[in-house]
Amino acid sequence: MKKVLFLLAISFFLGFLNASSLYEKLINKETISVGTEGICPPFTYHNKEGKLTGYDVEVARELAKELGVKIKFHETSWDIMLTGLKSGRFDMVANQVSLTTKKRQAAFDKSLPYSYSGTIMLVRKDENRIKDIKDIKGLKAANTLSSTYGEIAFKYDAQIVSVDSMAQALLLVAQKRADLTLNSSLAILNYLNTHKNNPFKIAWESKEKDGGASFVINKHQEKALELINQAMQRLINKGVLKRLGEQFFGKDVSQP
Repeated sequence: MKKVLFLLAISFFLGFLNASSLYEKLINKETISVGTEGICPPFTYHNKEGKLTGYDVEVARELAKELGVKIKFHETSWDIMLTGLKSGRFDMVANQVSLTTKKRQAAFDKSLPYSYSGTIMLVRKDENRIKDIKDIKGLKAANTLSSTYGEIAFKYDAQIVSVDSMAQALLLVAQKRADLTLNSSLAILNYLNTHKNNPFKIAWESKEKDGGASFVINKHQEKALELINQAMQRLINKGVLKRLGEQFFGKDVSQP
């Protein structure tokens, strides 16, 4: 028991060190480290040349430019991304995070949103059992366990088939190893538009958009968050988010 408490204290202390240093990095124009998946187009992925890009990635680059700091990306899986943030492995997360749970809201703060999205359920074209989100009870949902969409599937009593990416989720559904997958409406609509001969259809779509995806940092960094939000507002005013939205989605996604 003492060992567990000691490890928890160390984890908290490391998170505190990271929290206290981000503001210094910003005002001293140093390098900030950003966690992202790198496997989730069109938000964070590698293009044909192998360069890390995507809407979230490019917004993060523009934010760093506006703040006058350098940026270094750390690609990691979603399941350990927020743990990495808390432990001090990186300063910020750029990965379509909306902090929907009370547990996450207690541990992290988020910037002004840079995109808004709903939730879409994708199934095979021959799937006729699902007309509503409540119909997924007992069915297999291919989703990342700790993601917003995995939490939605769990809430409605689906059996979660754990995956690491949207591409893997779609493969499992196509192979009938899962019945459905839930994901961002922006990600799914982008996939459907770029893969015309796909075996899927939309079974359900949320009527409301989420609270907005934002950059996420550890709690107790009010001064750093203020600088980030000021820079984000300048990017909005300059039309930078609008331009990037049109580049990746064909429309401005920074407004609810």
